Amino acid sequence: MNLPNKLTTTRMIMVVPFVICLLGGHARWGWFVALFGGVLEYMDWVALVIFVVASLTDLLDGRIARKYHMITNFGKFMDPLADKILVCAALICLTDIGRIPSWVVIIIVSREFIISGFRLVASDNGIVIAASMWGKYKTTFQMIMIILMIADIDILAPVTTLVMWIALALTVISLVDYIGKNRQVLSDFR
Repeated sequence: MNLPNKLTTTRMIMVVPFVICLLGGHARWGWFVALFGGVLEYMDWVALVIFVVASLTDLLDGRIARKYHMITNFGKFMDPLADKILVCAALICLTDIGRIPSWVVIIIVSREFIISGFRLVASDNGIVIAASMWGKYKTTFQMIMIILMIADIDILAPVTTLVMWIALALTVISLVDYIGKNRQVLSDFR
C-alpha cells in the first residue's frame, strides 16, 4: 500500500462524509439535526471542502505514481473506480437536492458505464485504452460543475449552467472519441 494507493483509498472513504454532509443538510434527518442542528446551513460548505480535497487526491495520486514509478495493479483498478464513485455520488446527491436535472446525470453516468465496459472488453483482449485529452477535459469540467453546484451561489448561476452544458458536451465528445479511436474493440462484441 504505497502513497498513491493510500490517496485513492482515502478518496473512496471521503465519499461517505461527503454524502452525509451534502444530503444531511437538506434531508433534515432526525439524528443529523440532533447532532448538527446549529450548523445545518453550513453543511454544503463542509461537503464542498470534502469534495475539493477528494478531487485533489485524484490529481496527486496519479502524478506521484507516475513520477516515482509506483504504479500498481491496485491503483490501475481502484483509481478510476474511486473517481467514478466520487463523481456519481456527487451527481446523485445534487439530483436529490434539486441542483442538477436527472437527465444530465443519466447521460454522464451512462457514459461512465459504457466506457468502463468498453475498457473491460479491451483489457480482456490485451488492449490498453489510455485516457484521452477529451476525457481529461470532461473530468475537469465535471469537477468544476459539481463544485459550482454544491456552492450554489446565485450570482454564479449562469456560469454554473454554462459549465454544465460544456461538461455534458465533453462527456458525449469523449465517449465518441474513445469508441472511435478504439473501434477494433467493438469487433469482440460480434
